[in-house]
Amino acid sequence: MKQAILGKKIGMSQIFLDNGTFVPVTVVEAGPCYVSQVKTVEKDGYNATQLAFVDEKASRVTKPQAGHFKKANISAKKYLKEFKLDEQLTLGAEVKCSVFKAGDKVDVSGFTRGRGFSGTIVRWNARRLRMTHGTGPVHREVGSIGATSSMSRVIKGLHMPGHYGNEKVTIQNLEIARVDAERNLLLIKGAIPGAKGSIVTVCSAVKSSK
Repeated sequence: MKQAILGKKIGMSQIFLDNGTFVPVTVVEAGPCYVSQVKTVEKDGYNATQLAFVDEKASRVTKPQAGHFKKANISAKKYLKEFKLDEQLTLGAEVKCSVFKAGDKVDVSGFTRGRGFSGTIVRWNARRLRMTHGTGPVHREVGSIGATSSMSRVIKGLHMPGHYGNEKVTIQNLEIARVDAERNLLLIKGAIPGAKGSIVTVCSAVKSSK
């Protein structure tokens, strides 16, 4: 059965197994989330469940948003996300991290850390130009970006300076090492995308081996 939840990345830590080996884990504060909308084929054309996460001041939401939350009988929330779940949840229902258990395979999606405008060395790991034989005065510039006049254009996909980071990345088939239902924490083996405090989605793996 497919499960999903919204969470906040807390940071990385490690846990120890019974045999003494340690496992690096990422701590995610998953939920509690609340069902803010249930979409059906008859009314919306498709089945989906919208989850709301993180409390927000009522003064910071618009009137349509306030009415949306009032209809679900929940307080104002900051983040909304739709999921296609196998289980049909009721409006206003609470979703906790206990929907997952240790050993489950999950896909985690998040936005990588934004690094702003970066050159080719930082962005694409390009090498620096020579420091001698007339090269310079800038040694970290791009260099040649095209061929002779027979082409007279820059090839598509050429590595150039530009915006680096802040991209949506999904890591598949991560394993849940431990579930702390009392503190709403998921301990996921390995690293996940995003900076500390960023919002991530944790869903059941779509390509996990049976």
